[in-house]
Amino acid sequence: MHRLRSTLARARAELELARTDGDPLPVDKLLGDLREALDLLGRVEAAAFQIVAVLVLDDDERLAELTARGLRRLGYEAESASRMRALRPREVVVLDLGLSASLDADQLVALRAARPIVVTGAADPASRALADDLGASDYLVKPVELDDLAAAIKRRTST
Repeated sequence: MHRLRSTLARARAELELARTDGDPLPVDKLLGDLREALDLLGRVEAAAFQIVAVLVLDDDERLAELTARGLRRLGYEAESASRMRALRPREVVVLDLGLSASLDADQLVALRAARPIVVTGAADPASRALADDLGASDYLVKPVELDDLAAAIKRRTST
């Protein structure tokens, strides 16, 4: 909360100074401050209301969005993507194992730290070994029922 208050106070001060000095508004700086404030607010809400953020990564964008939409109906803050992005603190990652081949070294490190829930159509030992190498917290074979995925997310967030 303190960081949120500080960020908003900094943005307010920038606006007030620009207004009194007649200087043009520092739009980029203000947008950066607002992004930071919204991120901090999201963290506060997640802690206060026990909101779980989920990133669904799948090379099939349609399937990723359908999964994210189903998770949102269950009360999760879910987002879908077909490419890896910077992960938020405590964000749960649901990863289609096929997408792992397209990740670079830094993304693989971030993914391992996130201990993703792996979903895949493959049940062979090599796929399971790859999931283990990624530090997967769970391994689900497609088609995955939404209730099974929600249970895996609960297990992941309880550890």
